[in-house]
Amino acid sequence: MNDWAPIAKEYDPLKAGSIDGTDEEPHDRAIWRAMLARYVPNKGVTGDPHLTLFVARLNLQTTEEKLKEVFSRYGDIRKIRLVRDLVTGFSKGYAFIEYKEERALLKAHRDANRLVIDQHEVFVDFELERTLKGWIPRRLGGGFGGKKESGQLRFGGRDRPFRKPINLPNVKNDFYGEGSAEKRNWSREGTRDWRTRDREHERSREKRGPERERSWGWGDSERERDSKEERSRGRERKDRDRKDRDRSRERDAKKQR
Repeated sequence: MNDWAPIAKEYDPLKAGSIDGTDEEPHDRAIWRAMLARYVPNKGVTGDPHLTLFVARLNLQTTEEKLKEVFSRYGDIRKIRLVRDLVTGFSKGYAFIEYKEERALLKAHRDANRLVIDQHEVFVDFELERTLKGWIPRRLGGGFGGKKESGQLRFGGRDRPFRKPINLPNVKNDFYGEGSAEKRNWSREGTRDWRTRDREHERSREKRGPERERSWGWGDSERERDSKEERSRGRERKDRDRKDRDRSRERDAKKQR
């Protein structure tokens, strides 16, 4: 807990895949791929990594001229590298901007994040490929951030920092009776109380047993009485119907005579 920080100081794919950096087993294949990867930063990239910004989520139509126009507000720019596809030449949606002074870099890092450029809200962070030890890019299962829909969220960066972990070891030890002697005694006394309560409950149930049987018997007799009354009523109705029919027949016979 003393060494905990919301931003990762060293990249670990297993920790980056955890919301608080405490996972011990990978939960998706991308983490396995990142753990097994042996990534070496591109040696062809030049410039000072400590003066370079990473700008992502760009509109694919955004050009180097537009980036220079926007980011030159914060200071003098030495170099802009918009990453493009080697085959098609189209933008991949991210770029690297190198400043001449650290003051301009920090100002752009503070103010340019979530700035809207060509109807796109951009993400701005320091370059991590050459500055963060153990860095694994997104294409190899590493990186930071990510979309919830993809199921491959990564934490420890500016976009998704680590959440402060909950200190659970003491709770676990107390739960299994590994805490202090007083707590262990309290737990034993608690179990005894529960046992005595269970016994008293069983005894009360045994006492209530015959009373319940009597009440059930009384209820059954009531039901029987109700059914007998309904039957007798039905018979009376049938007798009345028969008498009415007989009377109507006798009247018809008299009229015919």
